[in-house]
Amino acid sequence: MTKIIVIGGGVIGCSLARELSAFDAQITVLERGNDVAVGTSKANSGIVHAGFDAHPGSAKARFNVAGAKLFPKLSKELDFPYKNNGAMVLNFSEDGNAKLEELLKQGEENGVENLRIISGDEAREMEPEISDKVVSALYAPSSGIVGPYEMTIAYAENAAANGVEFVFGSKVTGVKKRGDGFTVIAGDKNYDCDAVINCAGVHADEVYNNVSGAEEKIIARKGEYMLLDKSCGYLTYATLFQLPTAMGKGVLVSPTVHGNIIVGPTAEDIPDKDNTVTTQEGLKYAFSQASLSVPALNKRNIITQFTGVRAHSVRNDFTVGESDVPGFYNALGIESPGLSSAPAISKYLAELVAEKFSLEKNRSFNPVRNGIRQFATMTDAEREKIIAENPLYGKVVCRCEVVTEGEIVEAIRRTPGAVDLDGLKRRTRAGMGRCQAGFCTPRLMEILAREKGVDMLEITKKGNGSELLVGRTCKGEEL
Repeated sequence: MTKIIVIGGGVIGCSLARELSAFDAQITVLERGNDVAVGTSKANSGIVHAGFDAHPGSAKARFNVAGAKLFPKLSKELDFPYKNNGAMVLNFSEDGNAKLEELLKQGEENGVENLRIISGDEAREMEPEISDKVVSALYAPSSGIVGPYEMTIAYAENAAANGVEFVFGSKVTGVKKRGDGFTVIAGDKNYDCDAVINCAGVHADEVYNNVSGAEEKIIARKGEYMLLDKSCGYLTYATLFQLPTAMGKGVLVSPTVHGNIIVGPTAEDIPDKDNTVTTQEGLKYAFSQASLSVPALNKRNIITQFTGVRAHSVRNDFTVGESDVPGFYNALGIESPGLSSAPAISKYLAELVAEKFSLEKNRSFNPVRNGIRQFATMTDAEREKIIAENPLYGKVVCRCEVVTEGEIVEAIRRTPGAVDLDGLKRRTRAGMGRCQAGFCTPRLMEILAREKGVDMLEITKKGNGSELLVGRTCKGEEL
């Protein structure tokens, strides 16, 4: 049986693993972290871009437009949150009208449907909270929003159910060509395989250059974000962009699929690809820029901040396909609109590999995945029924997001399941609310320790080095 190694457990790697599982092959995903979606896939805008801002003829344009069209079907098939909310590109001066026209023509050339330019007054009729200074806007009704980590997890769970193996804590340190295949060195193990697919995000250039001798270069582009409380959800229905610059799509204001408001990102090229530190300067800039679009934004409603790092290729485009090394495939330079493009990129690569190795269809492939049942969205009747089935659903652990012990246990027991607090947060939303896990953390740790059969001292927030407890307190003679 053909052996395939996928390097990276982000949205590209997980979606690819799922698409490959539709064929008869032995597929292994190697991820250096302790879970899927621990890199860029957990820290981005969560936008399904329409595809108007990619240069016509580019891989970005091709995969973005094709990928965006797949979201309605995929979100139902894999049970992850997606909403077609539309988007606006706001223009604040008469000089910007020409740029909007360029974006309109570019989008139409890319195949984006129903794009139109609207006046500032029409924009404000649709979105009453946007600035009085908005002169005009490009309206893209096909744009959407998605839960990026929920999407990645859904892909991973479906891939695992169809036979894909996930190996965590496996940083790839080398790839060697041997005959018709490869040896992938990860951690203290060697993996022999017939094909390698490089989905290593900001480190994809290092992986590829190691086996090819090429000189691809990925620039780590840091983006800082703020998340506002659900009480601010009324501020906008559509995703609000500003006219893009050479550094990207600029600072946006957008609803999330869960009803929060997200603000960001900044754009800063950094030497350390793993630097996810937020800064006072970056957050201040992001908020000030966002306030130009929506003046009613209030800092008091910020509940958390975070940083994501995008993989910007010096080519300024995606590199997707078989490389100069036969059997070695790249998904390289996958920055925005990478999330939107993931479904199309993964289908394309899976088909390339299947054709090259003459893979047969997996007759037992099941494309459907059912997510964790959410107590917060249930009717009273549904709640009574599920509590009768499983009493753990009657124990609310996270009050802010109304997450029960039943959901938490299920998130841990799934494959791949949660192994730390952030993993639980991404799967259940426990700790995502106003208090940011200020009250539910001890109980979440207790449940994790119980279900994993480990000491509470071993429980982490996000893997090794993020332990929450340092020791036990004692009384009397034990001091």
